[in-house]
Formats: sequence, structure tokens, C-alpha cells
Amino acid sequence: MGVARERLRDLGKWGHGRLRIGAGPTSCQYILPNVLREFKESFPQCLIQIEPGDTPAALELLHNSRIDLALALEPKNLGQLEFRSLFKDELRFLVGPLHPWARAGRADQSQIPRERFILYAKRSYTSEMIETYFRHEAVVLPTSIELGNIEAIKELVKLGLGVSILAPWVARRELAEGSLIALPLGPRKLQRTWGVLLRKEQRLSLAQETFIGLCAAVSDNLRV
Repeated sequence: MGVARERLRDLGKWGHGRLRIGAGPTSCQYILPNVLREFKESFPQCLIQIEPGDTPAALELLHNSRIDLALALEPKNLGQLEFRSLFKDELRFLVGPLHPWARAGRADQSQIPRERFILYAKRSYTSEMIETYFRHEAVVLPTSIELGNIEAIKELVKLGLGVSILAPWVARRELAEGSLIALPLGPRKLQRTWGVLLRKEQRLSLAQETFIGLCAAVSDNLRV
């Protein structure tokens, strides 16, 4: 009965309250806008606070109860947290249409150390995954430019200034128009799992449950 009464109180305060979300730049730019647009239709008065930060920052914020949920990559160690998977993606090389790899239809592994790479800023969870992947392949990945903005990275690659490593879903428009080409990193795939992080045994409010459900709905077309 206690849970039922709490739900009824939630319904009585429909649209009110606060939702604190942790999210990195990629999810803030490409996932959250659609989620929040739908969320605000059901909870127009809900105060939404977004705490920016990569997965490690989200973990710390959750442990310290400074956010309610985090839209992030699956961490190596969950500890006292729960991870609800949304979708998997695959990181690939992104090159301009005039790049030799684009014309060949594949990346030349022997040429990787000689390429100019335009990569997302180091110290991110994804950059660690990329470094680990190429270390396993005994390949040194040279970085010419580091940026914290994916749109800027795509523009530089389109100009032929280098090669990047991104998930194709963040460049759907460019891939469709042919201004960027996506190629596998190699025989092995480098995949990530996106999801929502929360504290174990956390009793979710109606707003929090709705947010997670909307994340799942928006993520349906991002699955590998």
C-alpha cells in the first residue's frame, strides 16, 4: 500500500518535481534532445538539471547522490550501481570521400601509424577503449588534433584534414549524403553499450521511470 500511495502522490503532482540527469557530450547532443522533448509533454513543470560529464564523472555523481540517473556507457565496474542497457554501437573509421581508404573500401592497416587522426578529447571513456583496442593490435595511433566537439571533428574530416573514429549514428546525415565514409577498424569490432545508470535498490519516481522508457524508445533506431 505504501508504494501505491507514493505512486498516487506522484500522479497528483503530475509534471512537478525535479529530475537530475548526468550525460556526456555525445548523449547531450544526439540523444537527450528527443528524449526531453517527449518528457516535457508529460511533465511540463518538472525541473530538469543536466550535469555534463563522461562515464567516470557520472559514476562519481551517482555515488554521491548528486544526480538521479545517468545516460552513459556501460562501466567496467558497477559497484553499488545498476546498468539498464539501451543499445550497442560500433566505432569505425570516418574518412572523407577522397581519402585513399574510401576509394579502396577498407582501411589499410599498415598506413594507420602514418595517418593524421582527429580524435575526441583524451581522458574520455571512449578514448580509453580506442587506446586499448589498438594496443591489442600492436598499433600506435598518432593523434594530430584533439577536440571535444563531434560536429567540429566531422567538419575537419570532411575537409580532408585527417581520419577520425566515431560511431556511424552520430554522422548519419553525412554518411547518407556521401560527405563522410565509415570503414571497419579491422577484423575485430570495437563495440560500446549505452544505457542508464542508477543506484541499486533505488525507488524510481514516475518521472524517472518515464525518462528511462523514453531513452529506450529513442534508442531503438540507434541499435547495431
